[in-house]
Amino acid sequence: MHYQGDSWGYYMPMRSKGSDPTERVLKLASESAAVIFSFSTCCMCHAVKRLFCGMGVNPTVYELDQDPRGKEMERALMRLVGNSQAVPVVFIGGKLIGSMDRVMASHINGTLVPLLKEAGALWL
Repeated sequence: MHYQGDSWGYYMPMRSKGSDPTERVLKLASESAAVIFSFSTCCMCHAVKRLFCGMGVNPTVYELDQDPRGKEMERALMRLVGNSQAVPVVFIGGKLIGSMDRVMASHINGTLVPLLKEAGALWL
């Protein structure tokens, strides 16, 4: 079930996808062309969502602070990105891009748009 978020892509309520949080994150990340794991109150999460929407990308957004198993998924994301700060974490085409620094570096060096096009998240 998709719920249209304010100006973001789609907010997806989390469904039970297995017991392993890392497996769950990877499964959710593979279900859409562009996926952002976020906290609804995080300014960096807001910035990455605005970047994608400004580019014409309609990402699926999972707000971890609104999910009862969000803390487990946050820890799994921290392990995946090797960071103490788990969000925002972006997947494009089911592939881990990383957190805000990796997304912005990809945007600045010109590799973000081709990744989004290849995944079908951007049609221009």
